[in-house]
Amino acid sequence: MELYTNLLSNINRYVSLTQEEQQKLIAIIQVTKVKKRQFIDQPNYVSQYRNYVQKGSFRSYFIDKEGKEHTVQIAMEDWFVSDFYSYITQTPATLYVEAMENSILLQMRYNDIEELCKEIHAISEYFRITTERAFAFSRMRALSSLSKTAEERYLELLGRYPNMIERVPQRVIASYLGMTPEFLSKIRNNLSAKS
Repeated sequence: MELYTNLLSNINRYVSLTQEEQQKLIAIIQVTKVKKRQFIDQPNYVSQYRNYVQKGSFRSYFIDKEGKEHTVQIAMEDWFVSDFYSYITQTPATLYVEAMENSILLQMRYNDIEELCKEIHAISEYFRITTERAFAFSRMRALSSLSKTAEERYLELLGRYPNMIERVPQRVIASYLGMTPEFLSKIRNNLSAKS
């Protein structure tokens, strides 16, 4: 049960589950160890799992026609990660989802969650709320990338997730913020000089 404590705490922020409902949820969870650089989703394959990061970190990205990587999500402990569009629509993925560290996932298969949501309203409500919050965050991120300077975007990320900067490679953070690693390095140097 200890392995599932963080996920259950996350769920309890939004809804209450009875002991029996918790047990039914735990029964559909698959614990998966993922090695650094291993993919859990890849283009052309349907994303089968809602993945809760128990330990480690991941990035979701796509590769453009020129071969450049564009990071669309960075996920660490207590976050969900996958090609969400593929997962929700059950159509082939367009993103790579890769472990940046040796990691542990709590995986829930799409069909199992769908069945559980029909049976347990609170779980359905939890996934509705977290999906809405993820959509709202992605909207906010899109607006930020259109309206804020590169330095402002970096400071916003640093303020929201200070430990991310220490654990995630600079090239991935730069890609996530829509800039080159060299430009991010220049921003960091300028900020260091100001302080």
